[in-house]
Amino acid sequence: MKKTLLFVLLVAALSVSLFANGKGESQAANFPTKPIHVIVYTGPGGAGDILTRKAMDIAAKYTKATFVVENKPGAGGIVTMEYVKSVPADGYTLMYVTKSNISKLVSTSSAINPTKEFDWISMMQIDPECVITNNKTNVVTWAQVVADAKAKNGKQLWLGPAAGGLDNVTAMRIWKAAGIKATWVPFASGGKAKAALLGKQGATYTGNPGEIIGKPDFSIAAVCLDKRLPQFPDVPTFKELGVKGVSGEIIWRGFAVKKGTPDSVIAWYNDLFEKISKDPDWIKAYAPKGNQLVHYTKDKFNKMVADDYAGYKMTLGK
Repeated sequence: MKKTLLFVLLVAALSVSLFANGKGESQAANFPTKPIHVIVYTGPGGAGDILTRKAMDIAAKYTKATFVVENKPGAGGIVTMEYVKSVPADGYTLMYVTKSNISKLVSTSSAINPTKEFDWISMMQIDPECVITNNKTNVVTWAQVVADAKAKNGKQLWLGPAAGGLDNVTAMRIWKAAGIKATWVPFASGGKAKAALLGKQGATYTGNPGEIIGKPDFSIAAVCLDKRLPQFPDVPTFKELGVKGVSGEIIWRGFAVKKGTPDSVIAWYNDLFEKISKDPDWIKAYAPKGNQLVHYTKDKFNKMVADDYAGYKMTLGK
């Protein structure tokens, strides 16, 4: 009698498991059946918000899925990551991500491990870091930046967003490579830091080439690349200026989901983001800014995140 009861219970448990698995696979195969929430760590109108909304607008050409963009700013992306950690791994929550999120996790000693908590499923852009100056000052070229830094012996001010963020870490690496000292002054956003540069509150702003477009008072002193950008042919690279070791300082941008999201759902996203990456409107919007437009999928993107995470730990001594 006991053996019979045990057998019945085992069969029932197996049936429930198979039913649940089958149901999950079926749901994934029919994905999506409800709106997808896209979580952005910047505020409305920020660069990440604009990029995400542009991508979702283009996505509407290729899918009938509904995308709802939600802004959850705070702590350089940690607020967003904590939120995405808390939701089901069903693909209905997509997260806009940048390399700066990784440096912020390390600089704040966050308990979030990006390689264990998320799958980084689509890298869409690679954008070189650069040093931007104010044309209406006496510190415009890289040679002038270096001379001013040496004269001030650590008191030269470099402006940018978020202490411990990617731009801050990039600046630290440039200082070390160039043999200069300076002080980082963090602002609540890149826009506020650039406004401060216009107000002559500092010598430089660390950001990306596209940020000077339409802003004639700004110049790029040098860019973190091996070769000059075709979009900015007059801008020298750090390599040609003799500053070695910073040619790979870039910011990447893309999208991630919670770890455990079904492979079939990730495959659906891969197909969609591949189409977005080749869309003429996407190329027209971002290629002129100096971005390298790519589509790196889960395996390659996850490896890059793991490498960046390890690299920041080494740089910041964490």
